[in-house]
Amino acid sequence: MNLSSPARRLFAALLFLLPVCALAQQGLPYEVESELRRAKIPVKATATLVQEVGSRAAWISINAKQPFSPASTMKLVTTHAALELLGPTHSWKTQVLATGRLINGTLNGDLIFRGSGDPKFMMEHLWLLLRQVRAQGIRDIRGQLVLDRTAFAELPFDAAAFDGAPDKAYNAGPDALLLNYRTLQFGFAPNDAGNGVQVRLDPPLAGFPVTAPALADGDCNSWKQQLALDFDASGARFNGSYPTACGDKTWFVHAHALTPDQYFAATFRQMWHDAGGTFNGSVTSGATPPNARQITEWTSPTVPEIIRDINKFSNNVMTRQLLLAIALQNGSPARPERGAEAVKAWLAARGIAAPELVIENGSGLSRNERISAGTMGKLLQAAWRSPLMPEFISSLPLAGQDGTMRTRVQQKGVAGHAHIKTGSLKDVRTMAGYVLAASGKRYVVVCFINHPNAGAGRPALDALLEWVYTSG
Repeated sequence: MNLSSPARRLFAALLFLLPVCALAQQGLPYEVESELRRAKIPVKATATLVQEVGSRAAWISINAKQPFSPASTMKLVTTHAALELLGPTHSWKTQVLATGRLINGTLNGDLIFRGSGDPKFMMEHLWLLLRQVRAQGIRDIRGQLVLDRTAFAELPFDAAAFDGAPDKAYNAGPDALLLNYRTLQFGFAPNDAGNGVQVRLDPPLAGFPVTAPALADGDCNSWKQQLALDFDASGARFNGSYPTACGDKTWFVHAHALTPDQYFAATFRQMWHDAGGTFNGSVTSGATPPNARQITEWTSPTVPEIIRDINKFSNNVMTRQLLLAIALQNGSPARPERGAEAVKAWLAARGIAAPELVIENGSGLSRNERISAGTMGKLLQAAWRSPLMPEFISSLPLAGQDGTMRTRVQQKGVAGHAHIKTGSLKDVRTMAGYVLAASGKRYVVVCFINHPNAGAGRPALDALLEWVYTSG
């Protein structure tokens, strides 16, 4: 074939493009399709993107432009945005301030806690703050305890709205002065005499008695339901029974029946008493007055450690806090919609157009949030090119090793070779992250399943990870 020089160049270019085009048109692997058929999930109810890191062409692209419910993989959007918008050294401060005069250990004024939205302010941090307050010479507080939450907008929040399970820890709402994720940790064990149940409560709450359940025979199935928990601000009552066969168990409960003020106040009163202090005043929410002076403060871990907790263990309330921290960069009080706007603007500035993207709270614990597999793939490609890539990648669960992927693909070759964030809601199963294939190539992998049979789709997701590892 005698071709002119321009024709030869065009022919060569077409030959170069052929494998790329063929690559983009490849369907799902047989192993994945088989698992979907077994689960009775049609391919149209799924979206899949497999693309080598740094490549412009997708190896697999199925329904990649369609909006899907991402469940907790939405956390990848929020955490990467926070890492870049807030910066890797950003931290949160919880301040303790006072008004009035301190005379011989007596504070003739108010003690104020001012929050900035710390996603991980725990009871041990409160204890350290109170020790520092005592070290400043304060023993008796004669004024009020003022809780300053004004960094976040005061918005209505219904813990039962999402799934009718307000006691679930993941249904806790955001709070500028969030303490201990607003959970109650109940520990149960048969007592030494074998005739009753010993109940432990953390954090310790003043004026919050706990009525133990009866000790009973029987198996340990559905033991939480057998307890028949009823609680409010006056205490907790277990009106059911606890099987002896359960041994020692722990249950984390969202303290939805207590207001944020009641929860913080009861924890403070008990810990302040234990630290040797006295306080008989009232507790109120309000802004810090201009004449308040700082006594001490707690500084949280930085963003990389926060996003590690979020992505490894899929912490929803911490993610809500993070979206509001992004919003707070543009002024207080912070609102979720302002955080969502900032994230969308950040994506657009990186050349990622995402017209289908819907962010409600940034955690994926939502029936409204949407993103396409293609947009998620672009985000993961951008994250890989980011100078903060190591901090972001290390926040993701390592397949077969830790976090929410600890028990997945343990006996497969991909174990230890993939950093994957998973997501799970009713009718939704998802995953997104990176796979280091046996060939040494690294791939972005995204797969969303939105279908009533999604709960049976996990084997298909695992099959895709293994296939990318062995075939990539």
